[in-house]
Amino acid sequence: MDSQLTTLSDPATEAVTDAVLGEVDRRRDSALAFLAELIALQALGEDAVQAAVAARLEALGAEVRAAVYDPADVPVTAEFAAAGARSEGERRNVVARLDGTGTGRSLLIFAHPDSEPTAAAKGWRHDPFAAVIENGRMHGWGVADDLAGIAAGVMAIEAIHRSGLDLAGDLLFASTPSKRHARGIAAVLHQDTSADGALYLHPAESGAGMVEIKALASGLLEFSVEVVGKPPETAEPGHTAFAHRAVHPLEKAELLIAALRRLDAARGERIRHPLLEAAVGRSTNILISEMHFGEPGLTTRVPGRLTFTASVSFPPPETLESVRAEIEAALAETVAADAFLSAHPPVVRFLAGVTGSEVAESNPLYQTLAGAIRSVSGLSPRVNPMHTSSDIRNPLVQKGIPALGFGSLCGDLTQAGGTDEWVDVEDWLRMVKVTAAAIIAWCGTAGSRAA
Repeated sequence: MDSQLTTLSDPATEAVTDAVLGEVDRRRDSALAFLAELIALQALGEDAVQAAVAARLEALGAEVRAAVYDPADVPVTAEFAAAGARSEGERRNVVARLDGTGTGRSLLIFAHPDSEPTAAAKGWRHDPFAAVIENGRMHGWGVADDLAGIAAGVMAIEAIHRSGLDLAGDLLFASTPSKRHARGIAAVLHQDTSADGALYLHPAESGAGMVEIKALASGLLEFSVEVVGKPPETAEPGHTAFAHRAVHPLEKAELLIAALRRLDAARGERIRHPLLEAAVGRSTNILISEMHFGEPGLTTRVPGRLTFTASVSFPPPETLESVRAEIEAALAETVAADAFLSAHPPVVRFLAGVTGSEVAESNPLYQTLAGAIRSVSGLSPRVNPMHTSSDIRNPLVQKGIPALGFGSLCGDLTQAGGTDEWVDVEDWLRMVKVTAAAIIAWCGTAGSRAA
């Protein structure tokens, strides 16, 4: 493919790109109004948001397809989620296609319309669904996670369309549910969807904005361990005086947790990734996250069982299968060394797992996106590798399509326990421009038509 498709530096590409970016400037009020509309529609639910997205894209003459799917029925590669960890019930994808002339590279851009449950809207200073702009920030439910990504993709496509530009390569835009293993983008990818590259539009959770490109996503494995104990042999309702004759499940759980910590330390020495090492000094971790045992008010009874949950982050190219095998082996070794655990083996449940992905900075897609960010914002982007289980993994893991993520400044994400979730207005408009510039540079142009 002609190398000019990966750069904005040649005069012809600069001219058409400038025209498109000017269209974003001229229609900034319309763009912000669309983002505000999506925020307001969150109060009505995900389907209302998807209907608005479909209508906006249809108005541009795009071929739009809305498809209902069940996450449980989506075929996935190197990924799993138990029923309790997976989104339940039917969901809806919206996919728009704009055919190019067939002489350029194809691009898939995607984002997710689903937010945290709106029932959790407590403690906000602003009406969560009013899209209040204050001090240059637009606040709203799900605005940073990920309505800003949805709206940025739609507005970039609209700017290209209104400028009268025809693309050389095919462009696909997908608004796909993501949270709680909703598998929207996986469903799209497994429906004969193909592209030469993919961009995931999502504001930067780190707070750094477009100086960061998501090019690496570690894998994640989540599991639980259930351990039983043995109450003392007594008819007394209280166990305290007999506690030394009991087997407390916490004692046995501590043995298993110690085994996981030893494995964690060994993996930390053995599993190394340069980008992760540079960022946080560690490439993999095992986190013990939750523990449940006993019943409220029963202060004098030995608990009958205990359950703890844990998760493991692991960088590419490690696989789910190899990491799971290490967890199983570490726990099995401890069980075999303890007479009670051998007689009463713990129950290990693997709840969910995804495989990581990585795109090198030398990849043409990375060079294209980095060039668009530099051209529009003046920033020199770098890789932020700290996006465990990010949706950027899906195109590469599921279909071998290199994928990157980027987005505007944001903060106070509801998912991270914040309130008054926001995106920076001017930086979000730059995100729209970067999206448009990257589309033009990657897909190439095939001339102009009457706008």
